[in-house]
Amino acid sequence: MNEPQTSASAVAPPQPPPGAGPRVHRGDLGWPLDRAARLHGDAPAVVADGRTLTYRELKRRVDGLGGALAQLGVAPGERVGVLAENSLAHLEAWLGIPAHGRVICDLNFRLAEAELAYIADDSGLETLLTDDAWLETARNLRDRCPALTRLVHTGPGPCPDDCLDYAELVATEPVAPAALHPDTLAAISYTGGTTGLPKGVMLSHGNLLANAQHNIVSVGHRHEDSFLHVCPMFHVAGTANVLAATWVGARQVVLPRFAPDTVAETVERERITLMLLVPTMIARLLDHLDEHAVDISAVRELGYAASPVPPRTQRRMLERFDCRVAQFYGMTEAAPSVTRLGADAHRRGLDGTPAEVARLASAGTPLPGVELQIRDAETDTELPPGELGEICVRGPNIMLGYWRQPEASAEALRGGWYRSGDLGRIDEDGFLFVVDRLKDMIVTGAENVYSIEVEAALVAHPAVAEAAVFGIPHPEWGEAVHATVALQDGAEVDGETLTAFCRERIAGYKVPRSYDVVRGPLPKSGAGKVLKTALRDPYWSGHDRRVS
Repeated sequence: MNEPQTSASAVAPPQPPPGAGPRVHRGDLGWPLDRAARLHGDAPAVVADGRTLTYRELKRRVDGLGGALAQLGVAPGERVGVLAENSLAHLEAWLGIPAHGRVICDLNFRLAEAELAYIADDSGLETLLTDDAWLETARNLRDRCPALTRLVHTGPGPCPDDCLDYAELVATEPVAPAALHPDTLAAISYTGGTTGLPKGVMLSHGNLLANAQHNIVSVGHRHEDSFLHVCPMFHVAGTANVLAATWVGARQVVLPRFAPDTVAETVERERITLMLLVPTMIARLLDHLDEHAVDISAVRELGYAASPVPPRTQRRMLERFDCRVAQFYGMTEAAPSVTRLGADAHRRGLDGTPAEVARLASAGTPLPGVELQIRDAETDTELPPGELGEICVRGPNIMLGYWRQPEASAEALRGGWYRSGDLGRIDEDGFLFVVDRLKDMIVTGAENVYSIEVEAALVAHPAVAEAAVFGIPHPEWGEAVHATVALQDGAEVDGETLTAFCRERIAGYKVPRSYDVVRGPLPKSGAGKVLKTALRDPYWSGHDRRVS
């Protein structure tokens, strides 16, 4: 991987605008927990790791973490990483690290170690929170990354000698978080890069608070709710509702990972009222519910995000869950929510008019507080309803930019709109239809895979002359990563060898599941670009390639 830049000016975190006047209201991430502790101090806040904490106890621990970071010499604006499964400590990290002026960088443990090392170096991590499941990987990162010197063990096992004990940190004398300007950097969330390297999305306190407010309005979070956190917290789908649920003082139930039997038992036992899943989780949960009698009557909204639900699964879901069902569309750069397809559209789409059935393929309408336009990439003007163009988003939830990538930031935020790179249209009633990915992104099992990253790994093999990577239909994952590979003259290689080669360079979910190995050049346009449509279309004949 390329070495990260090292100029001091490049790594300085964004600061509030010069001359910014005093705020007339709070705009920092300490606000939601402060409110919950004041109004609902004795109410259950978190059920995780076999224990239940009240909001007063949760705030005491989170402010203890803030005091510990100061005692350790972790400066305001410094990045603090997390490499761990879902847990109480993971949730506390999201509530405490940014609220106390540091920047959280949550690492996707599904990435290859080389990718994680790049992120750790690029973001300048010196401190990393980790659990037993990822302790060895964290140690390897410490060995590979010169700046990373401090590991914090979050348990649940005994704290190793080479780590700091998280339990001792949260027991430190608590320090109340200081008020921070909304434009202060709160989190860097790395997303797949179209240039072959991950990009760090810079999210401010104001961005994350705005998304929480938008979710409270659209979902209807309330103090009486029990929210289930089971999507990985390194993913925007896993943390999109942490602040919203905290702000209203709801009860939050945390599971370390998804397993259909555990989720079903937890929904019944904890009387879960709200949960957000990705479609592959929904399909597996439905299979479990078909075989086991489980009381899911407390659920009042089931949300799904990250990829579309196949029509057959959509019908099963609506028939099995007697509650509101909603789809969310968004991206990390929007912190992440942009649109919502609500319960009414889902129910009418089952057996309604042709227009209502067709609307089930949409991503819904913009959340309150978010602006959405379809713009022409050439003229940079808004297009009328029904016309295809680039999906552009504007609102207080839109990122500050990409970490240490000013040119990419300026391009993505050109003219005050975030250019999503997605191709779509908006109908006469304001419903968004996401038609394709302008940058050839593949959505497989709710994970985004950029074809250029996989192609770069493949062409590094000495037998490969060219590679074209695209998604093909998969009954469970929606799309599977497929590669068409053209060999060098006289070279020989098989799919097994290419798979092993790729696994050393990229995350497992990005590695192609199937290959076409060909002789001679791949088909190209007059401009010399590979014609992926010619390679991809035969696989999609008879399939509905909806992306939302």
